[in-house]
Amino acid sequence: MKALLCEALGPAETLVIRDLPEPEPGPGEIAIRVRAAALNFFDTLVIEGRYQVKPPLPFSPSAECAGVVSAVGEGVSDWQVGERVAAWLGYGAARETVVVPTQAAIRIPDKLSDHQAAGLFVTYGTALHGLIQRGEIRPGETLAILGAAGGAGLAAVEIGALLGARVIACASSPDKLALAREHGAQDGLDYAADDIRAGLRRLAPNGLDALYDTVGGELAEPALRSMGWGGRYLVVGFAGGEIPKIPLNLLLLKGCDLRGVFWGDFVRRDPAGHRANMERLLAWAAAGQIRAHVHGAYPLERAAEALALIAGRKVQGKVVLVP
Repeated sequence: MKALLCEALGPAETLVIRDLPEPEPGPGEIAIRVRAAALNFFDTLVIEGRYQVKPPLPFSPSAECAGVVSAVGEGVSDWQVGERVAAWLGYGAARETVVVPTQAAIRIPDKLSDHQAAGLFVTYGTALHGLIQRGEIRPGETLAILGAAGGAGLAAVEIGALLGARVIACASSPDKLALAREHGAQDGLDYAADDIRAGLRRLAPNGLDALYDTVGGELAEPALRSMGWGGRYLVVGFAGGEIPKIPLNLLLLKGCDLRGVFWGDFVRRDPAGHRANMERLLAWAAAGQIRAHVHGAYPLERAAEALALIAGRKVQGKVVLVP
């Protein structure tokens, strides 16, 4: 089978394509013929050794995929060859065939494309976990989202709106804000053209009930200063490049919380809760309640180009690789 490999830590241009033996599923496992493998911002960090997860070399990037079951291992009775399936791997999905334990796999509803299903785990799984288990979003609350047009942010826009929040999309261009509005945001703030603190004060004069931050960097402190009393600042990622140093006196003065959203560890610690979240997401997607927007699909040979788009924050929605 063909596989995209990181053989030495470095930029995306150093990734290579190799022919590897076809893997066989063991007991309790299934093999998946991959039709789409989704990329996320953290893939740009993993291949350079700058992420908290450090796979042993060589490895394939991509944490999630969709395809069809191509073989089943001993003792597997609830999956059949030919069934459509999506799976969470953590890393290793950018190849033609992967093997996963059955508990990591979920059936794809008929109305959902492979490209959409491949990208639901990380961004939508993080958004659902972040907004429900960590953010405790309630109908009528005001929720701002930094990086609202990227894969992670756009998922939070859709889910926040579904949960009944008033969503303020914060992004770096009018086109990105327009996309966020198409996906449920009621208001928008272009932080490349407008001061973010002044803009949030204008849009939420009583302060934010919650903020979903995928960007970090220089936007974090002014966003934190925009929180309302008892608000929840959700730390999701640092696409802006810098990990901010937060003045803790602001939490005291605002009476607000700073809450981490580490979806990967949530999956490990609460597999039943994760599966319930994913089943809910797939049902929403099949019903058209979330759109799972895909920016583009690229062959494995163009992986460096796809990762450069993500690193440059030029992606609207998700990017997938097609083995």
